[in-house]
Amino acid sequence: MRISRSTAGTAFVGGAMVLTLAALAYPTMLGVQNTSTKQDRIIANTNYGPLTEADRDFVVKVRAAGLWEHPLGLMAMKRGTTKEMKEAGEHLVVGHGRLDESCRKISLELGITLPNQASPQQEQFVQTVNSATGKEFDSVAVNIMRVTHGQIFPVIAKVRATTRNSLIRQLADQANDTVLDHITVLEKTGLVNQEQVNFQQTNPPKMPAEQVTPPAPAAGAPVKVLEIPENLKDLNTASPAPTPSPSGEVK
Repeated sequence: MRISRSTAGTAFVGGAMVLTLAALAYPTMLGVQNTSTKQDRIIANTNYGPLTEADRDFVVKVRAAGLWEHPLGLMAMKRGTTKEMKEAGEHLVVGHGRLDESCRKISLELGITLPNQASPQQEQFVQTVNSATGKEFDSVAVNIMRVTHGQIFPVIAKVRATTRNSLIRQLADQANDTVLDHITVLEKTGLVNQEQVNFQQTNPPKMPAEQVTPPAPAAGAPVKVLEIPENLKDLNTASPAPTPSPSGEVK
């Protein structure tokens, strides 16, 4: 049976994609010799409050998300076939650039080592999108990113509700606004397959930890910076205000 690139891309989206922002195991490189599986375990006492495994992993997740979605955003700005697609790319680049700046500052304050490379799975997402062209590029990119952004929402909410570290709370607030903004611009493209996205968000496959864990940075390597183009530095990526629908309901 012949499988088209579009079908293959959809199959990939339905399988590997949904663990992009799943929990990451980040042990010794963060100064923790024996990492337990208890996410509420305190690994450091800081000037900003206790730091738990969940707090630390959240910073790593936000950083890792930017390492693949920022370049994908640049790709969408260049190769998107519609104004809405190019706009989504701009918001991805700016939103993750700003989140990344926060992660880099927080990591210095809390002693968290950040990855310089996305996980193998995340890099495969970029390769999958990059291999598509034209309108197929738009569709594959939008649906991959819509699933991953939808999955991080409950993670942000849980971290924001439970953390006792003020810097982590600030990052969670910023991430919540950014993710909602990104979901909004992705949906504005009109390309989101909502039924497929909902299924993928609630039926994640199991994958080996090494596929969803970013590799440790090389010793002494400078921390990679996700640059924001000068002409986009004033772009508003805050959480969008609700707008009324034609029926009068608030969306």
